[in-house]
Amino acid sequence: MASLNVKKGDRVVVLAGKDKGKKGEVLSASPKEQRVVVQGVNMVKRHTRPSATQQGGIVEKEAPIHVSNVAHEDPKDGKPTRIGHKILEDGRKVRIARRSGEVIDR
Repeated sequence: MASLNVKKGDRVVVLAGKDKGKKGEVLSASPKEQRVVVQGVNMVKRHTRPSATQQGGIVEKEAPIHVSNVAHEDPKDGKPTRIGHKILEDGRKVRIARRSGEVIDR
């Protein structure tokens, strides 16, 4: 079973590709394919047929990006950081930013 360091709702920075430097929130993560969908990043145009729920035309939406091309955004300064784990006094295991030591999990 593959696992990712990023989860839905995390703030990330794009490290490589045409959207390098952009920041956004992870909308969905698929561990099996090792890919994440980031809000406003890797936008593609899709030509869609009209259906009962939506009208047809050219729709712009986010495409998945490989997880190796994104890094967590440090809560303190907004720069890319790696992830570490720490067990708090109350026994919870949380993710921390290696750069500043801030707790990432809410």
